[in-house]
Amino acid sequence: MLCAGKKSYFAVVVCVITVTSMLTVSYLRLQRLSHQPKVIQEGRRCRGKTANSTITALKGNKTFIISPYFDDRESKVTRLIGIVHHEDVKQLYCWFCCQPNGKIYVSKAEIDVHSDRFGFPYGAADIVCLEPENCDPSHVSIHQSPHGNIDQLPRFEIKNRKAETFSVDFTVCISAMFGNYNNVLQFIQSMEMYKILGVQKVVIYKNNCSHLMEKVLNFYIEEGTVEIIPWPINSHLKVSSKWHFMQDGTHIGYYGQITALNDCIYRNMERSKFVVLNDADEIILPLKHPDWKTMMNSLQEQNPGTSVFLFENHIFPETVSTRMFNISSWNTVPGVNILQHVYREPDRKDVINPRKMIVDPRKVIQTSVHSVLRAYGKSANVPMDVALIYHCRKALQRDLPRESLIRDTTLWRYNSSLIMNVNKVLSQTILQAQK
Repeated sequence: MLCAGKKSYFAVVVCVITVTSMLTVSYLRLQRLSHQPKVIQEGRRCRGKTANSTITALKGNKTFIISPYFDDRESKVTRLIGIVHHEDVKQLYCWFCCQPNGKIYVSKAEIDVHSDRFGFPYGAADIVCLEPENCDPSHVSIHQSPHGNIDQLPRFEIKNRKAETFSVDFTVCISAMFGNYNNVLQFIQSMEMYKILGVQKVVIYKNNCSHLMEKVLNFYIEEGTVEIIPWPINSHLKVSSKWHFMQDGTHIGYYGQITALNDCIYRNMERSKFVVLNDADEIILPLKHPDWKTMMNSLQEQNPGTSVFLFENHIFPETVSTRMFNISSWNTVPGVNILQHVYREPDRKDVINPRKMIVDPRKVIQTSVHSVLRAYGKSANVPMDVALIYHCRKALQRDLPRESLIRDTTLWRYNSSLIMNVNKVLSQTILQAQK
């Protein structure tokens, strides 16, 4: 009887598991069917004005669209990078217009608010819609209903529709430049270090900066190094300059930095072999290699199947300096001279140093600031003897005496090229304006 009881119990368990699996499969199939594009109108011209702002507010539903991107890595979808209220935005629909047949398809969106929201009511979101199978739409409109008139809604051009050959090896994404940014000397030094290390493109999400900084940005734009993405997020939301929600009525943290980083990855997915996510006062310094290209070749060889490489951040306090490289012509330029700051703080006990990343953008689905949230492939922490992030900023360990800091002159390996290149930029921008 005991044996029969066990068999009977086992049969019930198997039956329950089987039924649950069938119900789950049926539910998922119904969910997918509900997201399939449906034809709602035929024989129409595509109407609506094409959006040309970086951030576009959708009327009345707490949703902001940055840009849509074609993504066929799993299925044929349009992925819109956006910002939404994490509780109040429940339903959105993509309206695709297919030419030349004039069919309008509506596709229910999956709204995926990124997990790294840090308590703020608004967060970065992927708004993902299945595309019509027999059409490659060039534009999409977003509506909160599958019915109605979208003629007055903005249309967004779907980027990355055509695969391209890489135009650059490394693109640096900087987000976001705000607070009337005026650290001119350090910015120029960082830019020139990036170029020495092998960067061809720097994308900056600019909220605002000083008039002097504007001159420097224009120089780099004309040179072809910098691409500016206007980032007027404070025209739409109450922004915080802090990363964590402080119950102070703000809507989104750190000027929407996470949204900008995600947009930058997708924006450069088809044109850059690697994307580097760091701030303007951070430089990934290789210790075993002369530049990033040889470093990344080595790291990829040692870490097959890895798409995300994380580098440890180390603070070089701007309050502790050396007399070396006190260049008189630089003293009139606002900002920090990084060559004079070669003392770094030691590691703190029980505190993990934050990291920044070099990623293969085609393998990233969602990113945060210090790690990726979703990606194809593995992540690898790069050992400190291979490379570290030189981060010259205010001290974190303010009470440490100078003798407790670690002298690290890795940056000086590049000093002659760096000084020459910085002088060249200054002579054509700041110093020229001062004459």
